[in-house]
Amino acid sequence: MTGALSGIRVLDTATLFAGPLAATLLGDYGAEVIKIEHPNGDPVRSHGAQRDGVGLWWKMLGRGKKAITLYLGSPEGQEIFKNLVADADVVVENFRPGTLERWGLGYDVLREINPGLVLTRVTGFGQIGPYAKRPGFGTLAEAMSGFAAITGEPDGPPTLPPFGLADGIAALTTAYAVMTALRAREQTGRGQVVDLAIIEPILTLLGPQIIAYDQLGTLQPRTGNRSTNNAPRNTYRTRDGSWVAISTSAQSIAERVMRLVGRPELIDEPWFASGAERAQHADLLDDAVGSWIADRDRDDVVKAFEEAQAAVAPIYTAADVMTDPQFAALDSITTVDDEELGPVKMQNVLFRLSETPGKITSAGAPLGAHTAEVLGRLGLGEPELAALRDKGVIK
Repeated sequence: MTGALSGIRVLDTATLFAGPLAATLLGDYGAEVIKIEHPNGDPVRSHGAQRDGVGLWWKMLGRGKKAITLYLGSPEGQEIFKNLVADADVVVENFRPGTLERWGLGYDVLREINPGLVLTRVTGFGQIGPYAKRPGFGTLAEAMSGFAAITGEPDGPPTLPPFGLADGIAALTTAYAVMTALRAREQTGRGQVVDLAIIEPILTLLGPQIIAYDQLGTLQPRTGNRSTNNAPRNTYRTRDGSWVAISTSAQSIAERVMRLVGRPELIDEPWFASGAERAQHADLLDDAVGSWIADRDRDDVVKAFEEAQAAVAPIYTAADVMTDPQFAALDSITTVDDEELGPVKMQNVLFRLSETPGKITSAGAPLGAHTAEVLGRLGLGEPELAALRDKGVIK
């Protein structure tokens, strides 16, 4: 059974997170992804945890990709890249705006070679505007979007996430943008440029902040784990030292929680019928819920909430995720055989398709593992490859 995106060829020239993860997601569902790295390698290979000198983040981010090296700053590398573009469907890049053009690889050039090419440009601030040529990372997007301003305790500093949140959101959006552009190509026969600024997708996911400021002049405050829209909503410590989180976004759930914790009289308060008004009484509600939870072990709390059909979840670490029966049933964590590390566990494909399911074919390959194979398609044999190695064009 072939993947849903079988026949789509993606040239992934991007580095680190947002662009490469978008290419990973496309590859999970059958696209052939050729990872083009500088001969020194994508920085993600040495980013974060390693085992025996092998980058573990790369193993996940580079999964299913054919890894080749190619120095695009050289005339030889540029010529080879053009030849690769000739039968590609998508190029993903995240160089600073103007870099491809400086190398003679702008869209005007690439489109002449391949009119159906989708050139996907993922940068911190987009291709235009006063910040376009600034270095851009997910952290800056988390700051500028308004995310950090509303995250953290009321009396504490703005808080950044301890992982690549903005990059991940941008990657999902980029994969969607690529598919949208490919669908348009089916109708027009022409490719186009995708201009994705990492500052924008996270801004969209922050919900009504912009329209609320526009219409009401209000700004969402930092409320820690609480919500301005409903209560009780928080994390609570259990008797055995674990933590659980609950949500009461639905009125019926809020009522079930108060009955469960032995405070049904609060349901009759006039303010209880509104999530926003309940949030104004969060101290009272947190005290009622928190004291009940503090007298019980985590598993007992979760069981009681489930029996009451109220919403609860234990606060997990990666170790807990690995042993949870729901994640196991979904196969959310799967095992991939790797030539360097042996069996490795990683997150599985994002969603299940009944007819053309996604599949992880391999973990991230060693640097340049497929250079000879991919460039061999262009007619380059070992003598030509050796000459390119001598010039530093490939490794």
